Amino acid sequence: MSEITVHIQNPDLSLTSLQAPTDMGLSLMEFLKGNEFEILATCGGMALCATCHVEVITGFENLSEISDDEYAMLDTLPNITPTSRLSCQLKLNSQMQDLTVKIMGDGLV
Repeated sequence: MSEITVHIQNPDLSLTSLQAPTDMGLSLMEFLKGNEFEILATCGGMALCATCHVEVITGFENLSEISDDEYAMLDTLPNITPTSRLSCQLKLNSQMQDLTVKIMGDGLV
């Protein structure tokens, strides 16, 4: 499968569903930015700023294990949830079919 469906929960709780390529090595952050979602990603995907913070609504169990660096950065956030991840650390792959996320990053560093 070279495309998956990713769902983004909007502030009004509606969902925007998009087709995402899995064969280009993109991170979820790059995909969201490329589709003009408001995501700062100030550090450019290095897990240093947490401005690409997302809450995973569905599909959390299908994601790669969280790294120590990613956890340390998430742990600095006031709005962390049990299913928080940095979208820059999630490479799109076929296991993420029907992943649903809510963008949480607010630009606070």
